Amino acid sequence: MLFQSLNPATGRRIQAWRAQRPGDVERLLARATVAQRAWRAWPIARRAAALRRLGRALLAARDELAPLATAEMGKPIAQARAEIEKSALLCSYYARHGAALLADERPVGAPPQARVTFEPLGTVLAIMPWNFPFWQALRAAVPALIGGNAVLLKPAATVVGCSQALEKIFDRAGLPRGVFQLLLADNAAIARVIADRRVHAVTLTGSTAAGKNVAALAGAAMKPGVFELGGSDPALVLADADIPRAAEICAQSRLLNSGQSCVCAKRFIVARPVLADFERQLVARMAARRAGDPADPATEVGPLARADLRATLQEQVERSVRLGARVLLGGAPTPGRGFFYPPTVLTGVRPGMPAFDEELFGPVAAIVAVRDESEAVKLANATPYGLAATVFTRSRSRAQRLARELESGAIFINDFVRSAPELPFGGVKESGHGRELGPWGARAFVNVKTVWEA
Repeated sequence: MLFQSLNPATGRRIQAWRAQRPGDVERLLARATVAQRAWRAWPIARRAAALRRLGRALLAARDELAPLATAEMGKPIAQARAEIEKSALLCSYYARHGAALLADERPVGAPPQARVTFEPLGTVLAIMPWNFPFWQALRAAVPALIGGNAVLLKPAATVVGCSQALEKIFDRAGLPRGVFQLLLADNAAIARVIADRRVHAVTLTGSTAAGKNVAALAGAAMKPGVFELGGSDPALVLADADIPRAAEICAQSRLLNSGQSCVCAKRFIVARPVLADFERQLVARMAARRAGDPADPATEVGPLARADLRATLQEQVERSVRLGARVLLGGAPTPGRGFFYPPTVLTGVRPGMPAFDEELFGPVAAIVAVRDESEAVKLANATPYGLAATVFTRSRSRAQRLARELESGAIFINDFVRSAPELPFGGVKESGHGRELGPWGARAFVNVKTVWEA
């Protein structure tokens, strides 16, 4: 298998790597096992100090790391820098709170002679995508590391340069060699690694199809897993919404990372009384975003990461239009070099169209008109996905009620969906299971052990 990175803005190859040989993989597994035994013996305060150094090293290298993401997957440079800064905050959070999150507990109602401890499982295999090459790798690794585990990172084939740079940052921060390593392996080798007794858990961020395949392998080997998969997040714009605010936040959410985020809003479910106003304002804001060279700090929308992703997105748009959707903005690939696709708005979208039924991984907004709140909730839930949702309304009581009716892992009210180190992140239905971040991330890969002292 060949791993290679292409510059999405030009289509030119940057670098290529071959998959590691079986002997290389064996050495990685052996090194991880030895390193994890030593790492778990460190007091948690010492592990926290190491993660604090890691956060500082990330910030110090921000202007070295961010251009790699821009070059390898087309992320606008301002957003790439923000990704590094957010990753450093993640390290700081677990360095500050890890000891408390993993401290022994006495459950409510438990007898005084019993307590629960949280001990590391061992080595965690993290299979990560390309769209947030630093944040998503660290979102998986840092909580596992504070718990005393080692991590093998299998990066996406197109962002190996980013992952290699991240591995060097771990070395600069003084973490022990072997607790965080890159695994450049094909699917057959990954299956063998999951089955190997020296790997104790799996986490994957990626497509639902990939998640199902890896979850089946992990299940067959009786390995626990956390899976953060696809999404087709709804944003409900109700008749009493603040339309200018809703349109601005929806445009911001839809175009984050050039529309290549599982958790950004994709289906805009709008009450008919405010439909025309929302369409007009959303189109204006989407059109105003500056698209172009992702290395330019003023650029807000860069290229898609790969040619095949752009082709898939265009095919979804064309099929939706054939089925009755109307194009209000964009709707065709940008001519010239690179994999650019303009901000696009479709309206008249309904169930049965790709723009409603499938995940649109690019800067395409799908507007769905509804009669009322009841129909809005029904259509919001009419999806195999359940990652997150947004509600725009001026009524606090309505928002709180709808938050319980919408089937998703997170609800944001009058704001755009985002992850935060302190809060659980993950979905339901085919958006996956398990939770990252917060206390849930710290305890995702530990042995929850009952200790009884007579």
